[in-house]
Amino acid sequence: MVPFVFAIVETGEELTAYWAVDAKPKRTQAIRRLENIEANPVVEFVVDGYEEDWAELWWVRVSGRGRVVASDDERAIAIEALREKYPQYRTRPFTGPVVAIDVDRVTGWSGDASG
Repeated sequence: MVPFVFAIVETGEELTAYWAVDAKPKRTQAIRRLENIEANPVVEFVVDGYEEDWAELWWVRVSGRGRVVASDDERAIAIEALREKYPQYRTRPFTGPVVAIDVDRVTGWSGDASG
């Protein structure tokens, strides 16, 4: 399990999740996750919400295909979405790769039996 921050961009009926190799200190921007996506682009990630009241628990699983963004236009869209969601990114340059996850399926669960 590797935690990461992401932003979702919806275009028509298509969803794409974006994340970036940011400028936080690390040995290299050629991180293992990029090698893993290149070797096998099938990816999943889970977002969950925890509350002391278990009726409020929930999770969402997103399945799709990962790829490093090659287009300057798509990279700009991804960076804008990340900056909009995370104020910390508004003043930091993006010099590393940006990854897109083209969403194929979204599943989820909620502890609230009514919804």
